[in-house]
Amino acid sequence: QVRLVESGGGSVQAGGSLRLSCAASGFHYTNYSMGWFRQAPGKDREGVAGISTDDTSTYAESVKGRFTVSRDNAAKTLYLQMNALKPEDSAMYYCAARFGRVSWWARLERSTYPDWGQGTQVTVSS
Repeated sequence: QVRLVESGGGSVQAGGSLRLSCAASGFHYTNYSMGWFRQAPGKDREGVAGISTDDTSTYAESVKGRFTVSRDNAAKTLYLQMNALKPEDSAMYYCAARFGRVSWWARLERSTYPDWGQGTQVTVSS
């Protein structure tokens, strides 16, 4: 059974950095594509970054150049390094998983991923 547990969220000043982690268990992690999503109050959940089984990644325009997604297959962990944070980055951040390779155009689509974690809160103050 797929289990995803996010951690690393917190409160930070604008311009600061955070690194989110997503610990995966219950499935063969290497065979899964992974994604990071976020949802602010009153807004839809949006894709932030996605990484496929071949380590290719896709980013939302709003985070390109600031966020980096990576995966450690040995540790079964997904990461999101977030730099130059802005108040508009404040949201609950979720990781998600899907078996198999995911094409670049589908990595930021919520419907691509059937399995989700519970989220970790990120708050950026100005």
